[in-house]
Amino acid sequence: MDTDAVRTFVTAADTERFQDAAAELSVTQQAVSKRIATLEKFLGVRLFTRTGRGAELTIDGQAFLPHARELLRAEERAVASVRPGRRALRVDVIGRRLGPAALLGGFHRGHPEAELDVVTLFDAEAAVDAIRSGTVDASFRAVAMPGRELPDDIGVAWAFDEPIQLLTGPAHELAAARTVTPAELVGHRIWMPGLVPGTEWAAFYDDLAAAFGLTIEITGPDFGTEPLLDTIADSRSLATFVGEHTRLFWPPDHDLRRIALRHPTPVYPHSLLWHRDNPHPTLAALRDHLRAGRVRRADAETWTPAWA
Repeated sequence: MDTDAVRTFVTAADTERFQDAAAELSVTQQAVSKRIATLEKFLGVRLFTRTGRGAELTIDGQAFLPHARELLRAEERAVASVRPGRRALRVDVIGRRLGPAALLGGFHRGHPEAELDVVTLFDAEAAVDAIRSGTVDASFRAVAMPGRELPDDIGVAWAFDEPIQLLTGPAHELAAARTVTPAELVGHRIWMPGLVPGTEWAAFYDDLAAAFGLTIEITGPDFGTEPLLDTIADSRSLATFVGEHTRLFWPPDHDLRRIALRHPTPVYPHSLLWHRDNPHPTLAALRDHLRAGRVRRADAETWTPAWA
């Protein structure tokens, strides 16, 4: 359906005169008549009756008018969803179950008027490209991997450190522990098939394994979170790492255990990235929210890669 014709119809209905509609739309009266005729032909009904006072809606025109208004509102929403400066703040949270998504949810609860588009991109390189092109306003990422320096036009600020936990099934040797140290995991099989070489999260866990002499296996296909949890639940030897704020759901009979790591606590370093020239007002509000809520753990109690 031609939205220009629909807009012309609504304007003519509001002004009740084709001449006044033409003046409001900055077109000729002939153009208004042509657009209305095209719309009537498309719908197969008459929308207006010409009178001495102007143009009156027919019964069909009256029925169509509220739907026509909604069509125009839908067009506005569609345009605003992608137009820089008008659309909602678009933020990459890596994954909708991960810590950055929870943090962004907290921002929205404190700022319910803020319009957000939540997206998930694959890795830091894709996120930086999207920020620089303007398709994304901000991204939560761990930066900066060795050899992956950020461009000068990308702003970055530390957002939060997320403690890493051990996840085991009920039959695992460490299942009854309330806390474990990284040193106590030496010799245990940590299975993380979702680690993709070359990504920032793979770099984090590679450094974690090297720092504490751990074995992290990435063998086997990655079928997603639920199959991973199924395997961990039934295994006496496999465990995996998860972020403290990662939301996981499993059947009660899985009886999975989330075990805190201590002395030191490995923490995943989330930062917020954005383009330095981005004037979006909600971006400024998000950065202020992060600054106000920052609580950093004592360095002696935590571990994170030197490059972070």
